[in-house]
Amino acid sequence: MEHRKRSEARRTRALLLGIGNVLLSDDGIGVHVIRSLDASRELPAAGTDVTVCDGGTLGLELLGQLSDIDALIVVDASEFEAEPGAVRAFLGADMDAQVGGRRRSVHEVALADLLGAAALTGRTPPRRALVGIQPSSTDWGLEPTDAVRAAIPQACMTVMRLLGEWQVPHDES
Repeated sequence: MEHRKRSEARRTRALLLGIGNVLLSDDGIGVHVIRSLDASRELPAAGTDVTVCDGGTLGLELLGQLSDIDALIVVDASEFEAEPGAVRAFLGADMDAQVGGRRRSVHEVALADLLGAAALTGRTPPRRALVGIQPSSTDWGLEPTDAVRAAIPQACMTVMRLLGEWQVPHDES
């Protein structure tokens, strides 16, 4: 009789991290998007355990939150030379390249540092994405510009789509 080790399926564990400075208009869009998602009560997606985190201006103190997750979705203002309010998902290595490119704010440096520290400690999530929203202004202001505020629903749909695609249970080894 052949004996095989059976593995139990578990739910995908995801961290949804909104970052940005809400005192600098469009720079805070990541925080506004995750607040919108959290208020919508659409989270978590079926088959996914989702932790929602307002990362603010981010720091290495968030490294512990990258432990034992399968997926990381970061929502942030991101410069990718598009019209203000454009939304784009950068997956895996594309996320790494986008985060490692030209930086316009301190928290983008901190995000690159966080991902670098995660790599050094073996905590890089196997699935990761940056949902970037092209900013118009990062001047002082408590609200995003009209074009960027109008992108919130599309950014929310992008996050939900990614969570849906990543909800397939993983086998424990």
